[in-house]
Amino acid sequence: MYKSFYSLADNPFAKEIKTENLFPSGCFKEVSARIDYLKKTKGMGVIVGEPGSGKTSTLRAMANKLNPSLFKVIYFPLSTGTVMDFYRGLAAGLGEEPAFRKVDLFKQIQHAITKLSNDKKITPVFILDEIHLAANKFLNDLGILFNFSMDSENPFVLILAGLPFFMDKLSLNQNQSLNQRVIMRYHLKPLSKDEVNEYIEHQLQLAGASHSIFSPQAIEAICLRSRGLPRLINNLAVNSLLLGCQLKADTINEEIVFKACEEIGL
Repeated sequence: MYKSFYSLADNPFAKEIKTENLFPSGCFKEVSARIDYLKKTKGMGVIVGEPGSGKTSTLRAMANKLNPSLFKVIYFPLSTGTVMDFYRGLAAGLGEEPAFRKVDLFKQIQHAITKLSNDKKITPVFILDEIHLAANKFLNDLGILFNFSMDSENPFVLILAGLPFFMDKLSLNQNQSLNQRVIMRYHLKPLSKDEVNEYIEHQLQLAGASHSIFSPQAIEAICLRSRGLPRLINNLAVNSLLLGCQLKADTINEEIVFKACEEIGL
């Protein structure tokens, strides 16, 4: 389709991109540095951002960089299953046969974390995605579940990732026990106007583009309609390429971008 028309070796805006090829935006560099700090100090961190801002890609890049002989990554999206399913998932991720009762599950999870850290010298890294969906009672449970040795040590890394309003939920009085334990927090912002241009060129070069395919006006239109969110940039760019191919347009202009916006409802 459009790949052969524009002489591209791959889909330049696919989400299957290798983590080492992710665009190094200012926010990506900053959040990566903060994650490295959390990895060294251990404890709890929070990463929030709008849908499509790159939270999951950032976490995937972090997980792929970890040495498996020193870290064990356990990823869990809160949109799947019940709260008890979540606790059982944590236990199973730690290599345990999940207990039936909640109190036994808590003991089982804490024992497995301590055993990994003390006996095997492996730090478990828990990534809880879509944490904004969590009820306050669940957040209180997290404060209890990840309290070790009377809150005197952190033999784990826990990253809570979700939408920006989770910060407001975390600041509520009933969640202060958990909030006060968070040692790293970061709000992932959309790409700037200049970064959108650099991002599109970066993706095209990875796909083998030999020349600029999007006009400056087209890139400006993509920036405006996508609000700098990488997922929307990808969707809009791909649909623009498809339309451009249909129209036999050597260069994607702003008219093609606006027509693509109409088709995908942006």
